[in-house]
Amino acid sequence: MSDTLDQARTLREEDAFDIAGVDAFLKQHLEGLHGVPTVAQFSGGASNLTYLLNYPGRELVLRRPPAGAKAKSAHDMLREAQVMAALKPHYPYVPGILAICDDAAVIGQHFYVMERLRGSILRRDVPPELGLDAERTRQLCTAFIDRLVELHQVDTASPALQHLGKGEGYIARQVVGWSERWRQAATEGTDPCEDVLAWLAETRPAHDNATCVIHNDYRFDNVVLDPHEPLHIIGVLDWEMATLGDPLMDLGGALAYWVQADDDAVFQSFRRQPSNAPGMLTRCEVIDYYGARTGWSVDNFDFYEVFGLFRLMVIIQQIYRRFVLGQTTRAQFAGFGDAARYIGARCRGVIARSAL
Repeated sequence: MSDTLDQARTLREEDAFDIAGVDAFLKQHLEGLHGVPTVAQFSGGASNLTYLLNYPGRELVLRRPPAGAKAKSAHDMLREAQVMAALKPHYPYVPGILAICDDAAVIGQHFYVMERLRGSILRRDVPPELGLDAERTRQLCTAFIDRLVELHQVDTASPALQHLGKGEGYIARQVVGWSERWRQAATEGTDPCEDVLAWLAETRPAHDNATCVIHNDYRFDNVVLDPHEPLHIIGVLDWEMATLGDPLMDLGGALAYWVQADDDAVFQSFRRQPSNAPGMLTRCEVIDYYGARTGWSVDNFDFYEVFGLFRLMVIIQQIYRRFVLGQTTRAQFAGFGDAARYIGARCRGVIARSAL
């Protein structure tokens, strides 16, 4: 199944960096590197940049922020690497961190290098080469949820993990923080969605269900499948937003991207993972399966589902605001204002269902 491996592509000129500088840095910190690496670029992700460094006999992966990003922004590579290094002993699916560079003089930004996990990454559709029928697809889906369950069961009492977040009070902080971000991202014609914000503030649980390590961006395109047995997940990627927080908030965030087969055509256009494939669980089935595996009550999940959608709406609107201000010119962002309004309508649909 080598043709299903996630492949790096030609390095984009605007994303190039000082290869010689990185090579010199790595040879100071890693043994056994010879020659000068060839560099290619992974296409996945819309924020931080990921590269394949191919040395003779060894492959490494480098992560860095996009050009112009500030170290203390959402693109904090040092924090991501520190989270991964702290979590690796407790959660084996984290790629091993090999080197962290906090000297911005090397390439102009901080970066880190990790081991490469050779495997398949599912994006919009399941490659037919994987040979997954509906039954095996369902097994893959439950394995995907099981890895999230295992993350939420990591013992946060470890001193190495206690610094990952503020812990208790996570839900309240998230509702306030994302509501502020939403108002700051408004543009002309934005639906203010004050009714959605008010509902979230009024119905949020008074207490967190638990304090766990949460991923905060758990999707199929952030997991790596064994190239020889695609039902076996060998890695979880993109730990930029990981923190200590409420596990049901993590599940709600994941479900915001879970477009199932019977969703309307507009939501289908949002799909970036094969959650609609025959055999995949529906959102309700995912929630029930997670509740059965963890023992946490999921009887009143509407708040978490609405918040997950709301957070996605904010992210979309923030991108649209940058487009309106001319800070990005990618043509596909022109429709993000309409997309945010659509997600607001989905929030209202769940709220109306919850009131019945």
